[in-house]
Amino acid sequence: MADWGAQETAVKGRSGERGVLFLVVGPSGAGKDTLIDAARLARPDLHYPRRVITRPALSGGEAHTEVSAEAFDVMEAENAFALSWRAHGLAYGVPIDIDEALVAGRDVVANVSRSVIERARTRFAPVRVLVITAAAPVLAARLAARGRENEQQIADRLTRSTYQAPQGEDVVWIDNGGDLDTGVAAFLGALSPSAETGERA
Repeated sequence: MADWGAQETAVKGRSGERGVLFLVVGPSGAGKDTLIDAARLARPDLHYPRRVITRPALSGGEAHTEVSAEAFDVMEAENAFALSWRAHGLAYGVPIDIDEALVAGRDVVANVSRSVIERARTRFAPVRVLVITAAAPVLAARLAARGRENEQQIADRLTRSTYQAPQGEDVVWIDNGGDLDTGVAAFLGALSPSAETGERA
């Protein structure tokens, strides 16, 4: 397996230049969290916000801050989130501190819903949208293996995976349906403001 942590890192905080917000999107089971975890090792110079979710912290998956639905609503009303959305009966929020990192010239990598892309493009430009993909059988197998959803919930998530994918000149496609090293290499290559966009990676 590749030594992701040994990859050369970029200069921290481009002086006088706003950081780029990399929005990581894709269907459940595509491996977004796995790729982001690998990037944390290889690119510690980037900022990876810890999401706030109305899901038990011990439920598995990404490390997140657990809050009640009521507390989330209060935080949202107080503008504690740069981006927030609801999906699968849960509420998700990306802390507002990403704005401070971006202003300081530090690039940010955030796992978000497709529903907030336009909002992010307007508020946090420059933005890059990294679309993580995998074939439906791969998604189904991964969702079943993680054991967080029942059969109906898995079916609902797979149905959502067929929705229209993001479009635009700032979109980069990454196929994560094969071996992990290939997916990680493509993901790390896309974490650059100069990465080729508009076509599948």
